[in-house]
Amino acid sequence: MELEIYTAFRKAGIEDADARAVVESINKEIDRRYSLHSQQLSTKGDLQELRGHVEAKIAQAQAEIIKWCMGSIFAAVGLFLALAKVL
Repeated sequence: MELEIYTAFRKAGIEDADARAVVESINKEIDRRYSLHSQQLSTKGDLQELRGHVEAKIAQAQAEIIKWCMGSIFAAVGLFLALAKVL
């Protein structure tokens, strides 16, 4: 890209040093904008890491649900047996 810009400036009659300075200025501005936005962009690696965390949390939640369901079932059976024994 910078070669095309430099060539266009040279064809327009801009001095060599000025054309190079403008191309360098454009490159610096692109780099500056990229560095500003790179903090907000996520990469595939970031998304994979997040996916791993989410999958781990889901697995923990599923384990908790199973634990509570099994506990509730045993409590209900125990309560039913206690009521059956009383009646």
